[in-house]
Amino acid sequence: MSNLAMDLSALTHAVGELDEDEVLEMLNDFVETNPSEADAQKVVNACQQGMAIVGDLFDKGEYFVGDLIFAGELLTSAIETLKPVIGSGTTEKVGSIVLGTVEGDLHDIGKNIFRSMSEAAGFEVYDIGIDQSPDAFVEKIKEVKPKIIGMSGVLTLAIDSMKNIIDEMKKEGLRDDVKIIIGGNPVTKEACEHVGADAFTTNAAEGVKICQDWVQ
Repeated sequence: MSNLAMDLSALTHAVGELDEDEVLEMLNDFVETNPSEADAQKVVNACQQGMAIVGDLFDKGEYFVGDLIFAGELLTSAIETLKPVIGSGTTEKVGSIVLGTVEGDLHDIGKNIFRSMSEAAGFEVYDIGIDQSPDAFVEKIKEVKPKIIGMSGVLTLAIDSMKNIIDEMKKEGLRDDVKIIIGGNPVTKEACEHVGADAFTTNAAEGVKICQDWVQ
């Protein structure tokens, strides 16, 4: 047991350092030991803690957007590597998120980083893509009944689109059952109040923390 515990802090450190070769080598070695699902779960958690380090370093300005994108991809590879030992039920899902970039906006980097980090934190994420209309959001919300709606946009016009989507959700009686987080450059506290969202963020790691608080 002790050697697993030792590996965990080294693994967290390697993820935090974005040392892909080291991370994947450690995970492959781990999978070959034919571990229990409980141990595999601890390894997933160690990877998630590594992502938290990445988020903190991004906050401090030591990592940049490119690093966050890479971290998201690294995490996806890590989970793929662990798939054989974490069972088909992967990890216990903590909640579901319908995520999309809003109508008129074609940016997806922020959305994709948030998706990777949310999935790493155990959320089931339904990413409906870019340039999504109020109807597209409403349809998906009715289909999967998520706990959280994430809307992303980089252009100023995205704020109007976000408001339209939330207004449409209200019309359909879907607003009160969910929490809504909006993200992207033009998003401010004022914008958040204007569109009627519950929270806003310009930082994917912080956004994930907000969502985690909502489902606890």
